[in-house]
Amino acid sequence: MAEQNVTNDHPEKNPSWTAHDQKRDAKAQYALYSIFKRPLGGTDIDNPEEAVKLFEDVVESYKSRVTVRGVYDVSNFRAGADLLVWVHGPNLQDIQALMRDIRKTPLFAGLEPTWQVGGVHVIAEFNRMHAPAFQEGHAPRKWITIYPFVRKADWYLMDNRERALMLREHGSEASKFTNVLANTVAAFAMSDYEWMLAFESDDPTELVELMRTMRYTKARMYMKNELPFHFGRRIEYGELPVVLRYL
Repeated sequence: MAEQNVTNDHPEKNPSWTAHDQKRDAKAQYALYSIFKRPLGGTDIDNPEEAVKLFEDVVESYKSRVTVRGVYDVSNFRAGADLLVWVHGPNLQDIQALMRDIRKTPLFAGLEPTWQVGGVHVIAEFNRMHAPAFQEGHAPRKWITIYPFVRKADWYLMDNRERALMLREHGSEASKFTNVLANTVAAFAMSDYEWMLAFESDDPTELVELMRTMRYTKARMYMKNELPFHFGRRIEYGELPVVLRYL
């Protein structure tokens, strides 16, 4: 499967997009991004290897219902963040249940969730190109940056043609980054934000350059908020004890 570039995942390109009035050819896909930190002085665990196995067992028990896209070392890039867990699936209750069970495991029992945002994407019958990379079957990349954003109110009320022109420019700039995978989900009502984005790349500098480049587009003038950013590296489950300072 060819790589998906960042232009292939932008529901805002369709001004009339809603979750209610489009014909659908797939079930809703929900995504949840959870940031955890291990408090200073937190309780150690006796057997880190066994703790990893217990975590893996929980993930395995949900694999037919929820996909763990990855766990990411986001430590030392900002305070209050050690680990990102990114999961997705067709049923919100299953996602919630998985996260509850993960937090019961020894690796996570002593962690504090410091930031969590969920979102949803539904593939429209007439516009499959807007599907997130995770839904299209693209393999995860090594590095990730995630962030929410909220548009200014007049963005949604402007003339459709004017908005389309700005998004065309936006997409043209983004298309230069062909090795970056984009994942956009709607977060309206599910959080304090409107959209949630995750960009993936094997080269972390590509993510830096992508975000810098997008600052020079007109659509940027209609951004109200796009914080916080979380940035990190996808890790193997066996690395969790080191990242969480159990070893």
